[in-house]
Amino acid sequence: MLADREFDGALSELQARLTERPEFYRGTSATAIVGDPSPSTAQLDALRALLETHGIALGGVEQAAAGEELARRRALRPKGELKLSESARSLVADFAGARSDIAQRRRSGQTSVRRAAVPAAPAPVAVPLHVAPPPPGTLYHVGTLRGGQALHHVGNIVVVGDVNPGTELVASGDVVVFGRLLGVAHAGAQGDDRARVYALHLQATQLRIATTIAVDEETRRDSSEPEVAFVRDGRIVIAPFSKIGEVRAE
Repeated sequence: MLADREFDGALSELQARLTERPEFYRGTSATAIVGDPSPSTAQLDALRALLETHGIALGGVEQAAAGEELARRRALRPKGELKLSESARSLVADFAGARSDIAQRRRSGQTSVRRAAVPAAPAPVAVPLHVAPPPPGTLYHVGTLRGGQALHHVGNIVVVGDVNPGTELVASGDVVVFGRLLGVAHAGAQGDDRARVYALHLQATQLRIATTIAVDEETRRDSSEPEVAFVRDGRIVIAPFSKIGEVRAE
């Protein structure tokens, strides 16, 4: 406001204040309020040149109100010069620099605030999928097996019926016969020597468990109760099912 003092003196004071913080008002506009008499064209040109030096556009010139309005504005003016602390001065400088940067970016058609360059997320790595094979199951057969018939299965084989001579049962797990076993039975065919052969009447032509073989006279027994065949000390042992715990404990 230049209305309450001599114009040239006010202009010098304004120049001194702008010199203290040359970038603080850069990018803004100002309206000059002058008193009576009105400043000359040369004085207004000097004012405009001073403001443009500090990046301030002179938006217009207005005539100050006289009398009571001028006195009211004088009464509202601070009695002393505002003094800033060192921390406040640093904030003023930072703010001035930020305003200058924003004004320059706007003039060049850029956004007011710099956009951070965020790197694109890497493409997800495709993990190959593998279908897990199902665990070995049990082949369940109901009925008598006659000579020439055979059952081969990865897992256990359960037969509800008789297995006649000339029949072949081959399983990677156990062989269980709820009837007479008179043919060939091979349990643990993939090398599992813990596999067993169970039968209500066990008189197999040949028994195999993993790589161990028992034939004819070793398997021809006359028993009135179910029996189980298993490997012990490198040979096939046949025992009554009711005493299997006692035999394995020996």
